Amino acid sequence: MHYNLALIGFGNVARALARLLVRKQDILKSKHDVTFSFTGISTGRHGHAVNPNGLDIQKALELVESGKDIASLSSLEVKNSLDVIKHSQANFMFENSPVNTETGQPALDHIRTALELGMHVSTANKGPVVHGYRELTALAASKGKTFRHESAVLGGAPVFSVMREAFPLAELESFKGIFNATTNVILSRMESGETYDEALKYAQKIGLAETDPTNDVDGWDAAIKVAALVTVLWDTPMTPQQVNPTGIRGITSEMIAKAKAEGKRYKLVCSAEKVNGDIKVGVAPQLVDSSSSLYGMMNSSTGITFRTDVIIDYSIVLSEKPGMTGGPVETAYGLFADFVNIVK
Repeated sequence: MHYNLALIGFGNVARALARLLVRKQDILKSKHDVTFSFTGISTGRHGHAVNPNGLDIQKALELVESGKDIASLSSLEVKNSLDVIKHSQANFMFENSPVNTETGQPALDHIRTALELGMHVSTANKGPVVHGYRELTALAASKGKTFRHESAVLGGAPVFSVMREAFPLAELESFKGIFNATTNVILSRMESGETYDEALKYAQKIGLAETDPTNDVDGWDAAIKVAALVTVLWDTPMTPQQVNPTGIRGITSEMIAKAKAEGKRYKLVCSAEKVNGDIKVGVAPQLVDSSSSLYGMMNSSTGITFRTDVIIDYSIVLSEKPGMTGGPVETAYGLFADFVNIVK
């Protein structure tokens, strides 16, 4: 079957996805008889393009990465992302606009529109998962389509699908993990002797931390990931404001050194536990020792441990690779995995 693809958001993740799809197109055809073309692209700063007969994706990549507009590739005049969705004639949309922790917009409207038009949807955006999971899942089902979001937490790791598919009818009791690579890098480098400011500048230099690192260092990125997991895995709507995170700004070099002398280290720990029907959540710096599964997660490593009634502890760890910080490629793979699992 042939799929027309719309890319809403064309930043690092979406461009990595486009390249991955092109690289895997032969095996998609041979194993699953699936072919595709890109028929709509919406960018934040480089315009919009639609062509139901197929866009030149290599040219689109070249234009955006050289700072140029992609409107010249379009066969129709489109002014915004909703125009792209409506006129692309796509049957699969990837939604990767910037996350809005407060409302989930405009991603919520993008996904609603795509589902209403009969498209499958995969998103890396945590906003619509937190603010619209039940509604979007029900809307997708009513249209005979699928809404997936595997890459919203821990990139390409199968965090949501492992509970949905690998552990059917298992009762999730708790989860604990490290969800934010930026804070883990900062704390790891502080343990090696750098100050907080030096470690933050390094994280910014390698592209892991934003110019304004507030979402990372104050715990909001981690909090929305906890909220997304609770919302989906326990079918209990939760916002990052309810998680009420504590970040790492208060962790000093002296505290790090004292912990190290005691064989412990600080981690920004994300956790949730179901107790007598109530869900207790947290994002805060905690001291962990060598007995903890989090102790060995250094630098940009992240991971999660699930505890269920049938499998006591099941961990997924994304280990740091030398010279790499994960990020766009891993997240792109989560989107790609959603696509393959839906269309195969």
